[in-house]
Amino acid sequence: MSVFDTKTKFADYKEEGANWITLSSGEYYPDILFDACLLYEPVLRLFARLLKSSETSKRLFLQIAEVNEVWMRIQLCRVFRKYVSPETPVEMLKRKTKAQEIVHDFGDGFRQIHEVQARFDQRPMPDEALCALLWEYKSRGAKGYDLTERFFDLFRSQFPELILLGPKRAGQDIRLGTVFEDYPNPDRPVDFLVCTKDGKSVLAIGFARYDGDRGGAQEDDRTGGYKNAANEILNYTETRAPSTKVIFVNDGPGLLLGSMWDDYATIEESWRGNKIIVTTLRMIPTRLTKSWLLGTAD
Repeated sequence: MSVFDTKTKFADYKEEGANWITLSSGEYYPDILFDACLLYEPVLRLFARLLKSSETSKRLFLQIAEVNEVWMRIQLCRVFRKYVSPETPVEMLKRKTKAQEIVHDFGDGFRQIHEVQARFDQRPMPDEALCALLWEYKSRGAKGYDLTERFFDLFRSQFPELILLGPKRAGQDIRLGTVFEDYPNPDRPVDFLVCTKDGKSVLAIGFARYDGDRGGAQEDDRTGGYKNAANEILNYTETRAPSTKVIFVNDGPGLLLGSMWDDYATIEESWRGNKIIVTTLRMIPTRLTKSWLLGTAD
């Protein structure tokens, strides 16, 4: 019997792909509006106070950067971006220590403060539309955390004799420089490691992602990054830890979009010796076997 059980490759599942993905539950609109407004009304009220006390949009941003509470500052930055500077990446706006630099580089493109005030005053308090937009940020990444949690539970019930390391939900990624002393890219982040019970051997290095509605450039970025990561890891382990393999746990409807399924299938088959496996949660009980992990025959 094949180490991949009844189907030998990820590609073999494509025809019935919709039966092999697991959908994460979501939230309904407008049901979320009450909680969204409750959570974000204090943000909008503080933004309003800072807006009224700022003579320029640059000054408004600098005042936001002075807010000490991290969560509040991030939400204010998101509101600022919507009203004042949609071209400035929110990740840059969140960097408190770079506030003056951001003002210098992007400040001339900020919307004028009197226009911001006029637009803000036209909206109700709380602004349901903006609260709903901010709520979307709140749940971003949650489906990925759900996926890793379910994978960890499934793996540990199926392989109690092996060790699975990594953050079960939110947490710091494992950096391969902390696993292999001379790893050429020590900051390479991975989601989990499968190790022998004694912890002396790394059987597999893994990545877990939930693909919602990715497509186009995002799709290319994801699969291209996966291919690079697999090549980097296996080129290193080929002589130093030849039994080490790579696992990609992917799930969600995004797998059915565009060329995603084919791209993952190509990655899985890119190394000889069944060194890579791509699997959804539903495939794990049959595809991810102890014999594949240990490199032994069934």
